[in-house]
Amino acid sequence: MTILSFEHINLSKGGTPLLTDINWQIHSGEDWGLLGLNGAGKTLMLQMIAGNLWPSSGKLTVLGEVFGKTNIPDLTKRIGWVSNILQHKFYQNDVAEEIVLSGKFASIGIWQAYPAADLRTARELLASLGGASLLGKSYQVLSQGEKQLVLIARALMAKPELLILDEPCNGLDLFAREDLLARIQQIKAQPNAPTVLLVTHHTEEIPDFISHVLMIRDGQIVRQGPRAELMTPEVLTAFYQKPIAIHPYSNGRMIVQPRLPKTDF
Repeated sequence: MTILSFEHINLSKGGTPLLTDINWQIHSGEDWGLLGLNGAGKTLMLQMIAGNLWPSSGKLTVLGEVFGKTNIPDLTKRIGWVSNILQHKFYQNDVAEEIVLSGKFASIGIWQAYPAADLRTARELLASLGGASLLGKSYQVLSQGEKQLVLIARALMAKPELLILDEPCNGLDLFAREDLLARIQQIKAQPNAPTVLLVTHHTEEIPDFISHVLMIRDGQIVRQGPRAELMTPEVLTAFYQKPIAIHPYSNGRMIVQPRLPKTDF
């Protein structure tokens, strides 16, 4: 099954091209990392998948549904989202498990009756991810890492087919980042885990289960393919177009840093 398909997608605003001839497919059994610097076009692509932006031309298919021929609100219930954009939309007084439960309805807040069993499921899901101590706490008192954990549980509440992690480690310290990545790894180890699309501009945040990588720069795809073929010094140097230094990190991950000129003291 094709999870996601961009076919000759273009996006422009006021005559200015923002995305140019995007061709990309995600198939069942693949997990992708979307890599690019700030302003590369990553967020625009995600906004298209969410149905918040419409291509200027081309064909976009998500989970077998062709945009323009499907019900977008129904489709979004099949997609789990973790994004800092969402963090600012929740009601600050809502408790953690209520925010998790809202994922079932793909809504901000809960506006319909629900059985008590659903709230129990939300509580159990958050606890299973290591968030038992967050139960009953209002959203406004949670740390950045705790909020991300709540968002992941919320994203999983509807048992999504596609899980999109939009820079999930943004704003986290190095310990919270590693804890969050371990939780994500735990999710992928579960039976019937969703396809994951992880968006980042830091190579060290790409977990080892990510099988493929897409590199985007200035609104155009530079390279895409199996992770092992792309995460090499030659490809990464060409992608960033500047001298870089690559250091192994852990569990197949790597850190890419600018190669600074030597300074004599």
